[in-house]
Amino acid sequence: MNTRMILLAALALSATLATACSKDTSTSASTQKADAAASAITVSLLPPDAGTDASSVPMGTLKNYFPRDGVGGYRRVVHSTVRDGYAEAALEKDGKDVAVLSISDAERMAYAKAKFEKATETLDGSPLLTEGKDLSTILVRGRFEIKVFSRTLDADALKAILSAFDLKGLASQT
Repeated sequence: MNTRMILLAALALSATLATACSKDTSTSASTQKADAAASAITVSLLPPDAGTDASSVPMGTLKNYFPRDGVGGYRRVVHSTVRDGYAEAALEKDGKDVAVLSISDAERMAYAKAKFEKATETLDGSPLLTEGKDLSTILVRGRFEIKVFSRTLDADALKAILSAFDLKGLASQT
């Protein structure tokens, strides 16, 4: 499983770099890119510069806002990461990974926040984006990007998982 998580992180980072460097802003092109990244095993969960600033929230703090273990019948497995400003977890059901969750401190990542300007949906007052069919993401208080990625769950299930995060607690984070 450790090898799989290392592979997931490496692929996520490369997909992030490819997506972040693109200047194409059309909806169909970005949807195609998200679908292409998903078909390459994963999509971006770890932004390239997450947590590089001293003002980033400590990783240990971000872990507190994930859905509680057992919510929705899922087992939550929190993973360690190498930097502040980012935390990741996986959800398992019946011993199988069903989703990867992440929280990024996007305080100094204008490109990450800018994509939410075109959001047409909200979740508890936060802009919500669905990227492809496997990824849903929200921006809490204009700072914290929460992502849920799954190849097996539908959009409604992804939104339900997003709503299980402690969004109010995260919004009060300074």
